[in-house]
Amino acid sequence: MVNIFTPTKKQPLFKSQDWILNFAALALSFIGVLLVWAVTKPRLEITETSTEYYVVRHLGTLILGIILALLISRSQYSVLRAYAPILYLLGVIGLIVVLIPGIGTEINGIRAWIAIPGGFTLQPAELAKLAIVLGMSMILAEAQQPGIEPEDKEVGLALLLAAIPLGLILLQPDLGTAIIIGVIILAVIAISAASMKWIFGLVASAVFAMFALVALGILDEYQINRLLTFIDPGRDPLVSGYNLIQVKLAIGNGGMTGWGLFDGPQTNGRFIPSQQTDFIYATAGEVFGFVGGVLIIGLLGIVTWRAFVIARDADRFGRLAATGVAAWFGFQTFQNIGMNLGIMPITGVPLPFISYGGTSMFAVWMAVGLLQNIRGRSSD
Repeated sequence: MVNIFTPTKKQPLFKSQDWILNFAALALSFIGVLLVWAVTKPRLEITETSTEYYVVRHLGTLILGIILALLISRSQYSVLRAYAPILYLLGVIGLIVVLIPGIGTEINGIRAWIAIPGGFTLQPAELAKLAIVLGMSMILAEAQQPGIEPEDKEVGLALLLAAIPLGLILLQPDLGTAIIIGVIILAVIAISAASMKWIFGLVASAVFAMFALVALGILDEYQINRLLTFIDPGRDPLVSGYNLIQVKLAIGNGGMTGWGLFDGPQTNGRFIPSQQTDFIYATAGEVFGFVGGVLIIGLLGIVTWRAFVIARDADRFGRLAATGVAAWFGFQTFQNIGMNLGIMPITGVPLPFISYGGTSMFAVWMAVGLLQNIRGRSSD
């Protein structure tokens, strides 16, 4: 049997790339730059700080993310295999470090960031998504014979690998990221042809974990209130329901074509917290209107679709990894936009390629590089 990680001759860059995926990801990133600028400029004008402060930093992380994507897309599978355990180990260490008092930085009740020089922060949970995709895919792909479901010990090992960072993320407690990783795990296990008992077991474990988080008091009171507000939007309009009311007003205020990049009254009035991160889609709805909002959803849908296409044409490792990335992008998009529209609880996750945040930008573009790597090998 041929080792799936055997190096192959590199194809020319143009031929090896999925240019539809590249175009959609670049278009989303460009829209994100405009939105970050629109959100932060009015606030910085008041404080007499350079109005380009945030947008310049955002552009810098975007450029670095694209460079990382290019490097990963041109790497051999053997190189990915060599560095994946290192990425996983660094991710787990980072998730442990953020929980240490005095080192981890707490924002909105979640201890998920590490402050680094230059005013930047690192969020290990974002990199953990990619590490889990790579780690689970490698374990299940190497062990599985064509047409034969993986053995229980192999599925158990893959789940153990994913459970360690997932447990650490729940201790932060970052419920939004934990749910996304749960979907990634479920997708990779399902596509691996594992026995259905594993699928039912994972779903049952997720339900049990949700009740346990509440019963053991791991979730903060504001997180529980967010879940209750999702069930009953009118229960606390001035506190836990405030964010949802404001983002709905902003989106509805945009009409069909929006107010224009720097003219949104909700955006300029700073009524919405976390405008450049969690609720940037509300700003898109206000300044670009219904048309812009649909365009963003369409582009994110294209990215997810291309990931599934790449998975369809790939070998065993590529199929598992690309499906994990597709589940990651697809569900995180649904979760972020859903909480802006009130059809999902507010959990605080970024919108892929658009929200401000260096670690998130690195992670999504590294995932694009992985997809392009898989695509290049599939077209050999």
